[in-house]
Amino acid sequence: MTDAPTHAGFVALIGEPNAGKSTLLNAVVGAKLSIVTHKVQTTRFRIRGVLNEDASQIIFVDTPGLFAPKRTLDRAMVAAAWAGASDADVVMLLIEAHRGVTKGVQRILDDLDKHLGPDTPVALVVNKIDRVKRDELLALTAEIQEKRSFEEVFYISATRQNGLDPMTQWLEEKMPESPWLYPEDQLGDASMRAIAAEVTREKLMLRLHQELPYQMTVETEAWEERKDGSVKIDQAIIVAKEGHRPIILGKGGQTLKQIGQASRTELSEMMERKVHLFLRVKVDERWQEDRARYSQMGLEFPEG
Repeated sequence: MTDAPTHAGFVALIGEPNAGKSTLLNAVVGAKLSIVTHKVQTTRFRIRGVLNEDASQIIFVDTPGLFAPKRTLDRAMVAAAWAGASDADVVMLLIEAHRGVTKGVQRILDDLDKHLGPDTPVALVVNKIDRVKRDELLALTAEIQEKRSFEEVFYISATRQNGLDPMTQWLEEKMPESPWLYPEDQLGDASMRAIAAEVTREKLMLRLHQELPYQMTVETEAWEERKDGSVKIDQAIIVAKEGHRPIILGKGGQTLKQIGQASRTELSEMMERKVHLFLRVKVDERWQEDRARYSQMGLEFPEG
């Protein structure tokens, strides 16, 4: 850094579930901060990732996907996403190139101006461009810009990390003059306890099917630093029904064991030290109505 003025600001990544927001966040920051699965509604709360470019600090906010909420948790997630957008200096709307203007995208377009300030720059990010031909991209861009004008359009493949440089360069110029808001070596603001819980939840979501992944959560209950440099982590997998417990355990406890092994391996690689991970399954029929739990996840409990 030099004596030149510094810049810092927040960039909200919004879009439908599975549009690629978490993959994009991890790609631009260069580290896994947000879990990624093929299932929708994987991200439950706002996760921040920090990118330092020259004298600018760009703070990306990965928001939950925007969809038509049905349950209490759904409403809290959607509210968190819109709150992240309304607080941001720049908003990036991600859409999937091969899906185009879906009903969900149209709903977001209809709601955008209700939640954003009149001067908030909004860019369109067309993700997964490797799935379509160039003429389809141009037609999609024309279609969506007829519905709403965007300050800039970017074509990217977050998984292949293509097209990211023009986007980050544009964002660098958009950051307001400000001291940096995070230390130079900090990549995000989630605690390791929270990240560890999210890693285990990712493994559960990848392994389990149908509705069960949305009926559970993971909490890090205890964290013990050991003298040999390793760490002991105790986590609870909280489910809504007693009938969910045997599904997670699997025959002879094998499913839970495999989930634990996958989570332990990733956490050990991430933290570069040995991890002792202990999982238990806990039934709490009303966990989705527990205000304290919402606070722990950084969500506002929806009223009404």
